[in-house]
Amino acid sequence: MIDNGFMVVRLAVAVLLTITSLWLTAYAGQPAATPRIGVLDPLGSATFAEGLRNGLRQAGYSEGANLFIEWRQPSETEEELQSLVTNLARSGVNLLVTTGSPATRAALQTSLPVVFLVGDPVATGFASSLARPGGNGTGVSVVATELEAKRLELLHQLAPKARSIVYLVALSNPAVLKAQPGLRAAARTLGVEIETLDASNPRELDVALRALQQSPPEALLVSPIAFYLPHSVAIAQAARKSRIPALYGYREFVADGGLASYGPNLKQIGSLIAGYVVKIIRGAKPGDLPIEQMSKYELVIDLRAAREQGIKVPQELLYRADEVIR
Repeated sequence: MIDNGFMVVRLAVAVLLTITSLWLTAYAGQPAATPRIGVLDPLGSATFAEGLRNGLRQAGYSEGANLFIEWRQPSETEEELQSLVTNLARSGVNLLVTTGSPATRAALQTSLPVVFLVGDPVATGFASSLARPGGNGTGVSVVATELEAKRLELLHQLAPKARSIVYLVALSNPAVLKAQPGLRAAARTLGVEIETLDASNPRELDVALRALQQSPPEALLVSPIAFYLPHSVAIAQAARKSRIPALYGYREFVADGGLASYGPNLKQIGSLIAGYVVKIIRGAKPGDLPIEQMSKYELVIDLRAAREQGIKVPQELLYRADEVIR
């Protein structure tokens, strides 16, 4: 009886071990039940965040339910970004989402998968190629500065009498250099002069905005660099109060009182980023996922700001606009 009982126990243990082994094999390599992602977003764009949440929701992930998001809106200083990345990695996040080159550079130094929104990921060394980025990062590319010539043409239609246009730009941004030849060529064609106003940090931007208000230019072109987005209210209001016809790179400036914008839709980009996040959560390697290069840009015009500034918007632009705020 003792031997029979011992054999029964051994058999039960063997069955239990077999079941456990099969269960572990079935679920090995599967993503955690509740993924955690860290978002480093110096842009601080509510529309980007909305697009990210919507994209995740459409894929079946609801923040706070079956997915947790650690939101961070740092400055672009290297010290703060490195500190935040280190803390997020230690907290156990499975993946990092970044906006802008400084945040992306800091995130890619970890071994975590990174989904980024940047200008030119190949030129900045974040990816080997758009088709096959390699490494631990992938995402969306928006080479918006290359559209500066087009923005200048649109601004010229809004302010055809302007012969001198101030170009608010951060010359420390490498992508800006790529836009210069096309912008200067367009200026020559249109018969206008470009006066560069460099503002690469908050202190310089504050000085630049005071200069614009003290001596308003005939028109203002604002470079679509990420650094200006968190300051959209200050920039748009400074131009509006001084009745300066201005064109911006993101619709957020128009929402904050600006006249017009031509550039990418950050809500749509947020949704695209969500698609990458979902694929990686489900086991894809970021280096194998092709980077998407944005090709659709939107023209947004606020007729209320135009009337306030005494600007008659050409009918041609109104027909062409993706959105007209009345």
